[in-house]
This record gives sequence, C-alpha cells and structure tokens, in this order.
Amino acid sequence: MMLRFFLIPLLCFSAAGFAQVRVATLVIKKNEVYKLNPSDIIVADTLIMMDSSKIILNPLKTENFIRAGIVIIGNSCSIEGKGVNGQRGRDGAEGVTPIGPCKNGTPGRNGQRGLDGTPGIKLFLYIDKVNSFGSLTIDLSGGNGGDGGNGGPGGGGTPGTNHCSGGNGGNGGNAGAGGNGGDGGILTLGGKEAREIRKKLGSTLKVFTKAGTFGYGGVLGHPGPPGLAPNKRNGKAGEPGLEGQDGRPGNIGTILFENNY
Repeated sequence: MMLRFFLIPLLCFSAAGFAQVRVATLVIKKNEVYKLNPSDIIVADTLIMMDSSKIILNPLKTENFIRAGIVIIGNSCSIEGKGVNGQRGRDGAEGVTPIGPCKNGTPGRNGQRGLDGTPGIKLFLYIDKVNSFGSLTIDLSGGNGGDGGNGGPGGGGTPGTNHCSGGNGGNGGNAGAGGNGGDGGILTLGGKEAREIRKKLGSTLKVFTKAGTFGYGGVLGHPGPPGLAPNKRNGKAGEPGLEGQDGRPGNIGTILFENNY
C-alpha cells in the first residue's frame, strides 16, 4: 500500500544519536500507516489521524517520543510498538544408524534454545490540546519467547552376528530451553491535556502493556534402539535426552502520568 501521509513543512535532522521529525502538520490519511523510521521522535504542531490510520513506532529504539500541540483522532486509530516474538530453536539432528553389523548408533544432537521475545517500546506521548478524539489503541506488549527445539533421536545399533554382539543404540539429544517473554512497554502521558486523556482510558483509549509469554521447552530426543543378535547378545538401548526447560514470562508494563499538568 502506498503511504500518502503529509508533512507540512518537514525538517529532519540527526543529533546526539537520534533522529527527529519536526513538522507543522502531520496528517495520516484513512487506513494508512506512518512508520516512525529511522526517526524515533515526532514533534508536530498539529497531528491528525484519520479513521483506521496507524503509527508504527521505531522497533530499533527502546524509547520513542511523540509531542503534539493539537491532536485530532478519528475512529479505530492505533499506535503500535509491540516487541518481536522470539524464533523457535532448531531441532537437533538425528543420530546415524551405521551400515554393517555390530556397530553402535551415534547420539542425537541437542535442540537449540528458543530466542527471547523483545520488550515493548517505551512511548512518551505529550499532547497539549485535543480538538476531537474518536478511538485510539496503543499496543506496547512484549514479544513472546520462542519454543525450544526438540532433541534429535539417537541412531540405532546394527544387528550382531555369531561373532559379535549387536550394536548399542545412540543416546537421544537434549531438548532446547524455551525463550523468555519480553517485558511489556511503558506509556508515559504528559502535556497540558494529559488529565483529559486519562479520563478516556478503558473507553475510547485502550492501552496494552502485556508481558510476553514464555516459550515452552522442547521435547527430549528418544533413545536409539539396540541391535539384535543371536544367543541373546543384543546391544543396549541408548539413554533418552533431557526435556527442555520452559522460559520465563516477561514483566507487565505500565502507564505513567507526569505530574506537570
């Protein structure tokens, strides 16, 4: 979808390690998306979000800032700064069942740990005047932890003969641990209109600062079977791997109100 938001006039500059967008009027049209990237700061004399428009915060910055003198919010608008879900860990490779009699299977490889979810963004939102306010959802939830990879099964032992015992089965690989959930973000509300905006919480203003859920540990690798042989000279089965441990959930974020209003 082509983005047709308007910046009147536009001034971008980089200083002290951050980029700032300074505008007189920022209009995000109906159903359109404005990505705060590479900037992490918007300063607008007037911010207009038409129906179903969205602002996506810069995920590469832990803190984002929006400062608006006058705000006009349509219906079903949103600001999104969710953490990223962690990827699932890779499964361990299977052990090898060799060719030829009386040989042991090789062990399965360990599964990898799931990646942690990243935290939700810390958003500082300053508004001095609200001309109209339809409905706005701000989502700063933490990302979920990735599940751990499964341990690889052990390879089987090969059959024995009258001259040698059956091979032993390989051990199963250990499962990977689950990743940790990301912490929920923090919304800080300030500006002259913060008191009125606070009254809209739970009705026309919905804020999500949920913690990311933990990733589940992977499933252990099963042991390789033994090789069978005449005269009960069978090999031994391998040992199973260890189950992966679950990760930890993130911490719930919060909403803060500055005391200068």
